[in-house]
Amino acid sequence: MPSAHQPPSRRRVLGTAAAGAGALLTLGAAPHAYASTAPTHHRGRRLPFLLDMVQANPGEPMTESRYTDPRTLAAYDYDGQVINEFRPPHTGVTFDTVDDRIFPAGSDARAWVEENARGIDAHISRAHAAGIDSYFFTDIIVLPERLVELYGDEVLDDQGRISLHRPRTLEIHRLMLREVFARFPGIDGLVIRTGETYLQNVPFHTGNNPITEGQASHLLLIDLLREEVCVRAGKRLFYRTWSTGGDPLTNDPDYYRTVTGAVEPHQNLLFSVKHTATDFWRTVAFNPTLGVGTHRQIVEVECAREYEAKGACPDYIGDGVINGFEEYAGRPGPQGLAALAENPLLAGVWTWSRGGGWRGPYISNELWCDLNMWVMARWTRNTGLGEAGAFRAYAHRAGLSGNAVERFHRLALLSAAGTLRGHYSALVPTPVTRTTWTRDQFLGGSDKDLAGDYRAIVAAGRVEEVLAEKEQAARIWQEIGALSDRLPLRDHDDRDYLRVSSRYGLHLYSVIHHGWQVMLRGYAGERSSLMARHLRAYDDAWTSWQRLATSRPSCATLYQPLGFGQKDADGVYDADPDHGMGPSVDACRKLLAA
Repeated sequence: MPSAHQPPSRRRVLGTAAAGAGALLTLGAAPHAYASTAPTHHRGRRLPFLLDMVQANPGEPMTESRYTDPRTLAAYDYDGQVINEFRPPHTGVTFDTVDDRIFPAGSDARAWVEENARGIDAHISRAHAAGIDSYFFTDIIVLPERLVELYGDEVLDDQGRISLHRPRTLEIHRLMLREVFARFPGIDGLVIRTGETYLQNVPFHTGNNPITEGQASHLLLIDLLREEVCVRAGKRLFYRTWSTGGDPLTNDPDYYRTVTGAVEPHQNLLFSVKHTATDFWRTVAFNPTLGVGTHRQIVEVECAREYEAKGACPDYIGDGVINGFEEYAGRPGPQGLAALAENPLLAGVWTWSRGGGWRGPYISNELWCDLNMWVMARWTRNTGLGEAGAFRAYAHRAGLSGNAVERFHRLALLSAAGTLRGHYSALVPTPVTRTTWTRDQFLGGSDKDLAGDYRAIVAAGRVEEVLAEKEQAARIWQEIGALSDRLPLRDHDDRDYLRVSSRYGLHLYSVIHHGWQVMLRGYAGERSSLMARHLRAYDDAWTSWQRLATSRPSCATLYQPLGFGQKDADGVYDADPDHGMGPSVDACRKLLAA
């Protein structure tokens, strides 16, 4: 049997119609599909924490989801809800203990704070009525604009940033936290984020990243939070290691040990770590900071991935997160949560059932979010089930039995394989290094987002190899569409969405397949009848996709053939009007017509 630190064996094979009759495929060499094989070296644990979060897009209306209801979470055996409306609880206090001039009585700003506070009260009451804990996603640093106006000389550094390294800033945060727990005694804990500070939903506040001096800033903040949240208030603190800008706390195990090793453990202090070494992308490594150090950890898992259509089409991540994604095969060390199941530092899972990123696609059915969430929840509550056991439990709950369960599992595993080959790449070394060339509802092109990758692909002579992989991805989605017609889910709406969303995926990855054929060949200087055929197929794929959206009400909103752009006047990212797949393909269209 493998040890706790070995990846599970992944040598089972699957035939796939996409590869031709009678084909057998093995993980690693397989271009199309793979089988899940969970390790069997432990009886299983019930991990202490199982949290969920619905994250609304910053600057947009709150997300409508069944998972915002804590009764749904309680029914799924969750014990905590993370509230994230980008209005953290310290934006619901008046800072009167600091200075009563900050939010004067009768002012619009104070009225906003008090209304926000009533919303926080309601969240806490609903969670507790459902029998689960209420945690709040909290950006640090976010302070009232008026406070910064009054105390700027004492809280700002020489670059104009609010600095934790100013004594007055620390004092203000100490008073702020005490005011939070005095005003909201029912809060069970805070989830702390540094590095990204979203202000779109807090009109009277300002802020910035508190980590201005690396390790020293982290230690200053963690020590303050540990003292005020864990010790003084007796509440739980989940300190996220994720940050932007290359903060090594995110994925450097030596740095992680150095920082966290300087902090005295406490039963109420946990570190929250994404399962990926950077953002929620395929091809990036399993996070090497998981399972190391002296503090307990919870693992963050995004169930409606913002880089992979957000639940608009099948995108199963349960097997990859638990057993290790197929591209991890052969890498040393743990590659999935199953390899850490017996590690006492692994204390739980925090699913993001909805949310992450910006804009769309917007979905009206949560089938694929539900599958990912359910599998992760069942595994967290009994790691001995393995991924396959947790998946079977979901399939039975959905009304499937016998061979239909295996067909559903195959469809799910194929979606992971198709996403890898359509969006990213399974080729080694990977020729697609810009994982963000498509994200949210945007499709980048050869004119900007893919230019660097295309330059390298052409220089390496890998054009045909890369385009063959995109064709493989489209064939995988053809099989997914066929399988979806043979799965009689009990719920009528879910059964309809299973089929509609599978075709959504087929159209999306057909657009990508044919779009890449046109763009990459055009980038390489080719002008051919083959390109012209793919151009017509690209147009046809868009037409079919649009027809699906207009004819099937459950269909998610479509992608735009434009790249990811800049923030608009409301602070929300929008499309790049001048670059993307559409403009790139149209440039090739003009060349072919010349």
